Formats: sequence, C-alpha cells, structure tokens
Amino acid sequence: MLKRAFVGVLGVVVVLAAAMAVNTWRTPSQQVAVAAPPPLAIDLDAAVQRLSGAVQLRTVSSLENVAQSEAEFDKLHALLAQQFPKLHAVLKKEVVGSKALLYTWAGSDPAAAPVALLAHQDVVPIAPGTEKMWTVAPFSGTVQDGFVWGRGTLDNKSNLMAQFEAVEMLVAAGFQPRQTVYFVFGDDEEVSGLRGALPIAQLLKSRGVRLDWVLDEGLLVLDGVLPGLSKPAALIGLAEKGYATFFLSLDTAPGHSSMPPAHSAIGQMSAALARLEATPMPGGIQGVARSMFGTLAPEMGGVNRFMLTNLWLTAPLVQGQLEKSPSSNAMLRTTTALTIVKAGNKDNVLPGRAEAAVNFRVLPGDSLQSVEAHLRKTLANDAIQIEAYPGNSEPSPVSPTEGKGYATLARSVREVFPEAVVAPGLMTAATDSRHFSLVSDAVYRFSPLQMKGEDLARFHGTNERLAVANYARMIQFYHQVLRSTGPAAAAQ
Repeated sequence: MLKRAFVGVLGVVVVLAAAMAVNTWRTPSQQVAVAAPPPLAIDLDAAVQRLSGAVQLRTVSSLENVAQSEAEFDKLHALLAQQFPKLHAVLKKEVVGSKALLYTWAGSDPAAAPVALLAHQDVVPIAPGTEKMWTVAPFSGTVQDGFVWGRGTLDNKSNLMAQFEAVEMLVAAGFQPRQTVYFVFGDDEEVSGLRGALPIAQLLKSRGVRLDWVLDEGLLVLDGVLPGLSKPAALIGLAEKGYATFFLSLDTAPGHSSMPPAHSAIGQMSAALARLEATPMPGGIQGVARSMFGTLAPEMGGVNRFMLTNLWLTAPLVQGQLEKSPSSNAMLRTTTALTIVKAGNKDNVLPGRAEAAVNFRVLPGDSLQSVEAHLRKTLANDAIQIEAYPGNSEPSPVSPTEGKGYATLARSVREVFPEAVVAPGLMTAATDSRHFSLVSDAVYRFSPLQMKGEDLARFHGTNERLAVANYARMIQFYHQVLRSTGPAAAAQ
C-alpha cells in the first residue's frame, strides 16, 4: 500500500516537472524586433553645456514658501528661451500657476489624438550638513570624468533638457508632428505637483483635450540589478503606488517617573507601532508585478527562468524570496513605514502625549480606505487618534500594455538601448504623471537612463551625476519617441 502511494506521488511529481519544463521551453520572448535607427548627429558638447547651465540654477521647490526660488525659475525660463530659439519660434508657450510651463506643438492632423511628454523643473534641496561630502559643489554643473555633476542631473533636468534638445533638432530639420504634442514642465513635483502639473491637467481637460498617451519620468534601464538577468532591464511604469500618511496621537495623564502606570503613553504607542510593523498588508505576485516577471522570465536562464515561467505553481516560493528584499517586497504589497515618533521632553517626567506618523505606499488594488481600515484594526487601541494627511492620494490606474503608447515607448527603447529587455513595471514613488489620469487612460513612467545598482542612491542623494554618454542616449530616445508622432510613423 505504502509503496503504491509512493509510486503515485512520484508519478505526480514527474508529471509536474515535465509540464513545467515544457512550459518553460515553450514560453517565447516578448521583445519587439527593431531595426537600428539612422545615426543622429548630436552636438553633444554644446548639449552638455546647456544641461550644465540648467543645473547651476537652484530651482528648489518648497511646499510652504512658494516664492522661495522664483528668481531661479525665471533664470531657467530665460535660459530655455535663449538656448532653444527654434523651438520657441514654433511651439506655443504658456505659464501656468506660478512657474509651471505648458508648450504646445501643433500637429498637422487636428483629428489625431494628441500626446504629452512630462518633466519637472524643480529639484530637492541638499541635505543640511552633507555639502562637503560632494565631489564637486552640488549646484556647480561641473563637467568632469565623463559626467555632468550636480543636483538635478538625474532628477529631473536631464529629462527636461533632453526633450528640449530633441525638439530643437526636429524643428531645425523641418519636422512637424501629425499628432499635437504637449510638453508639461511642472515647478513643484518634488512637493506634490498640486501647483503645477495638476492645474495643467485640469486646464487641458477644460479645453476638451483627451491624450492618446502620456510619458513622464519613472523607472530606468537597470543594468545588473535584477538577479538572473544578464541583460539590462528597461522597465516602463504602468502605474504608481498611492501615498498615504496617517498621524497618530495618544493622550494620557502626565506624571512623575517614580510612579509609572502599568501602561504609559509611550508604552501603548510603541506596542501599537510594533504590531503595525509586524503585520504588513497582504501581498502577492499579481497585477503589474506578475506582468513584469512574465515578460522577463523568457530572457533569463537556469532556475530563475524555470521558477518565473511557472508561477502558477512556484509563486509561494518566489514570493518568499522577493519579500526578503525591501525593493522587491515593495512591488508585491502596500508597504508600511514608521517615519516619525515623538514623546517626552524630560527624563523623569511621564509624557501625557505620544505622537507618530506612518507612511504607506499603496499598491494598485488597495485604497486609502482599505489602508486606514488595516491601520485601525492592527493598532488595536481605540485611545489612539488617527488623522489622515490632506495630501494622501490613491494609487494610479494601471495603464495598458496593448495600444499605441506602450508600443511606441517599447520600440523607442529597443532602438536606443538594443541590448535591453523591455518589460512593464510598477513605480513605487510619486510623480506628476498621477495627475494626468484626468485626461488619459495610458500614462507611462520611464526615464531613459541606464543605471547600475550602486548609482541609484545618487537620486536625491550625494554626488548626483549623469554620464555624458547616457545623456546622448536620452536625447536620442526622445528624438525617436517624437518621430513616432509624425506622418511617416502613422503610415507604418
């Protein structure tokens, strides 16, 4: 009897293994075959100097002090007008709100659905006390060792300036898009986009504009970052997570530390926060994450390809591994981060109030309501008051991988980064693009930057820099994307 059962189990295992092997072998690559684009003659030295000039302008945005850097934004606008005269002679320019910019490049076919490219003018400040840790002064725009150095070279003046470079070249060559192209350059992306990108999206909506697709900053061409993939991975963000901060407070009677109660304000708040951190929201390999791994799997080798191609059976094992890394875990679930804790001001006094802030990055499929319900249930203390941050936002809708927008971007990536594998991805941070779901169902997040893992900390960090060779490919990428809006592309 036991022998028969063992043989039966063994037979099931053999059949499953065979089915998985066949499935792995039969799953084809999803990469688009493209021809090499014609060579693009870029005056790279001049383009680099223009980027350097933009980086030298301290366009730091502030949530509270709107006028803080107005003069620097004015200088940037003057630089753009001076350095890109052909663009400014053809495109219509509008200033929206304080310093946000909207450019309209009229298409030749009024019936063709328009598109939009986004970038932002503002940058984050330098963390106090870290200025001397920079190899060069952070707003110097120094060009050395094959890099342009300074705040904004990665986030986000390189995208902005590369778009200007591409348009200037196309206008000089006599190109006119068939589809109208809008360029949206917000001035407060780093502090919400509520004064720049959102009003522009609302303005376009009020004019009856419905965009075929939208491209904003986002995921990158990651080189050597994804285990099991020997090629760079160019991830196009289909969606971005929502943002949810909740402020917690607990009031008790203050007292002398020599006569502490059984449960102090600090103790109760600490216990509640510990429960919250130990009880993450449910997650799984689903939605955008599943689409990403399904696209990458055929490009991998060995056990990684085998496991990711057969997620119908291997998902629990793969999920367990992904959850061990903060970056991959963030793709699977709404994350919980304890970011602020405040209580007490004297060592022998029991404080009467304890406060904390918790930040969630909300996975598409979850909502602000479901996050707050999880928070209340897990804190398990009705004495803790909960206040939602007014700037909380739902996760964005998930954009399609079918249709003109994704196909255009995937093809342009393959043309400029032929060695890269293109796959959909999820943006875990917030961008201006979330406001454009008002006017488009196809909003994508991708920055044509090829980066290694060790360089990712330069975003918003110390020694932010951009390789000159990388910048050349950025210009070429936007040139290819914009060419796709022309009459020749429509005829294909």
